[in-house]
Amino acid sequence: MGKTYDRLDTKLTAFIKAQKMFFVATAPLSADGLVNVSPKGYDSFVIIDDMTVAYLDLGGSGIETQAHVQENGRITIMFCAFEGAANILRLYGKGEAIQFDDPRFDSLLEHFPGFDKARGIIVVRLERIADSCGWAVPFYEFKEERDQLKRYTDNPQRDADYWAEKYRTSNARSLDGLPGIRSQSD
Repeated sequence: MGKTYDRLDTKLTAFIKAQKMFFVATAPLSADGLVNVSPKGYDSFVIIDDMTVAYLDLGGSGIETQAHVQENGRITIMFCAFEGAANILRLYGKGEAIQFDDPRFDSLLEHFPGFDKARGIIVVRLERIADSCGWAVPFYEFKEERDQLKRYTDNPQRDADYWAEKYRTSNARSLDGLPGIRSQSD
């Protein structure tokens, strides 16, 4: 039977830190819009306080999460136990997309040692914290992180200007047509 929590306590924090991946779900307000679910890896999730979390948006093939969060703020983050006791933890909240050129970005990036660039940081103020059994989630053994995305973003031949232009051109709109990366004039 699932349980709800008032805040992230030490037990929930330990569970979150033990997970090697998490999933992020968002949706636009439009009934015709696409629901987006994205898997996330690396050490890209942090707990800022017992009601605030953040994760590093390293980039990818779309801008759905950021566009949805900018439109309506709704976001759910899910952690699944793939080893040990069965458990699923969902964090429901209101998100804010902090883009790479936002004045707050650099101070938030300090929460993510080992990363010196990203497309954005999604900060979530939690409104509901709940777990469920996870009995049907299979066991999986973690082998290692894939390094392709980190190698791609860490390429020394691609400077900050290159990334800013790339984000603004390839991540300008979501699949639903919502604004993604904002231009400097927005």
